[in-house]
Amino acid sequence: MTEPAQRWANALLALKLLALEPRLGGIALRARSGPVRDRWTAALGRLTLPLRKVPLSISNEQLFGGLNLAATLEAGREIKFQGLLATPSTLLVPMAERMEPNLAARLGQALDTGEHMLVAYDEGADDERLPEAIQDRLAFPIDLEGIACGDALVGMGTLPPPADVKASDADITAIAELCESLGVSSLRAAIHCLRSARAHAMLHRRRDVTPEDIEAAAILTLAPRATRMPEPLDEDTPPPPPPPDGGEAKDHEGDDDRLDIPQELLLEAVRAALPTDILAQVAAKRARRGAKGSGAGAKKTSNRRGRPLPSRAGRLDERARLDLVATLRAAAPWQAIRKENSPVDRPLEIRTGDIRLKRFEEKSDRLLIFAVDASGSAALARLAEAKGAIELLLAEAYARRDHVALVSFRGAKAEVLLPPTRSLVQTKRRLAGLPGGGGTPLATGLQTATEVAMHAKARGMTPTLILLTDGRANVALDGEADRQRAAADATKMAQVAFVQGIEALVIDVSKRPERALRTLAETLDGTYLPLPRADATKLSTAVTGALG
Repeated sequence: MTEPAQRWANALLALKLLALEPRLGGIALRARSGPVRDRWTAALGRLTLPLRKVPLSISNEQLFGGLNLAATLEAGREIKFQGLLATPSTLLVPMAERMEPNLAARLGQALDTGEHMLVAYDEGADDERLPEAIQDRLAFPIDLEGIACGDALVGMGTLPPPADVKASDADITAIAELCESLGVSSLRAAIHCLRSARAHAMLHRRRDVTPEDIEAAAILTLAPRATRMPEPLDEDTPPPPPPPDGGEAKDHEGDDDRLDIPQELLLEAVRAALPTDILAQVAAKRARRGAKGSGAGAKKTSNRRGRPLPSRAGRLDERARLDLVATLRAAAPWQAIRKENSPVDRPLEIRTGDIRLKRFEEKSDRLLIFAVDASGSAALARLAEAKGAIELLLAEAYARRDHVALVSFRGAKAEVLLPPTRSLVQTKRRLAGLPGGGGTPLATGLQTATEVAMHAKARGMTPTLILLTDGRANVALDGEADRQRAAADATKMAQVAFVQGIEALVIDVSKRPERALRTLAETLDGTYLPLPRADATKLSTAVTGALG
């Protein structure tokens, strides 16, 4: 069976196991919209719980239920309505990579009850992933990327009725050792593996878990979560010593007909299922966790526009907006008591504590400011690569809503060659004839780039400074050629950028990594990337990977 066909078979197997064991939580499906995903989605009807779609903008009342305001006001007593989570169901979350932490927490709370299952569609780019709180609760991370329609032909088949399957202490020990060998630290992952092994045995109408069941479960649940490659087996390793009494080890009572699980074979099977670039993937995950970039820009709370957030109690003023419905909901349960104690007959009595104010969350656009060293004999090559990197990033900016600006510094001055823009045509025109040569006014370049960043922040953008240089600063801020003063001025400008809260990335394009540039990156509290002989593609990949 080809690798794509095997991955499709595993995707269907995960559905079968979930149908037999709902406590597995669900499936994190990484796939773009298309016929292959549609074919897999059609099989969701085999799950035992009804399917219900969960939009990312769903409110607490829609999930958990709340006060029926119209019925309450009409009846004069509190009347509630049921939310989406009132009855057990399979929750479908489209574009789950954009899920906010508060929604992830609410869905995680629902999954912990064991009454619901969740299918999260991850449609994001390489730097977008499901919240970890959701990933950890879903047993099966499934990836359908790269599977052709011709490989997606296997059907679900007939499922057996649920049955009681036993797992021995040896089975549990084998799963724990697999987790240790693969670097899987989550206790939920080990529980998912055990439950999957039982469901796999149930699928094949067995009453006891076998090594085959644990192998299939580990490939589905542990291999995608692996953080290290298991150590290869040493053929020269001597066999384990015999029992002290010289006889054969006795089986546990009641397990005389059970075979010991060959742990080395399980490790080999799971190792074969691991992706060849697992170390690179783990490094990329760590980089995303530590990256200071924030996607399309920083989040900020607003009271005027953006994505709606739950309202909050507060006082009305000229800047706040009243959430009328939430205010009425807060006041409705107390109307009967207030009417009894009020000397004035009012149809509705609202007090200060009932006031609810609207809140919104908006994301600012991100601005990538390239500060390019155009000095010296290597200037032409550096500028050419910067042109290519900026053009490649601009192609992505249409989808990510990034802006790009270009600052060039050489001789005794720095200039803004490209103001913030997302126009690919304008960028190519401005980059057509960049000059080069002269001294290296690194401090002036940092000063100019910081000014561009501050103007961008004043316009509500989130700036990120990307410095491309070989680090040999030799021109001070006043334009005089003095290496010692030039280095000190560059450090001062880096401190200014740090105080202003500007994110930074320093790309060292010298032939050998410069210690001074690493120190400058630490002053900026930014990322240092040594990229000798970097071409446009490497620069674009490095910037995208480091910023997240």
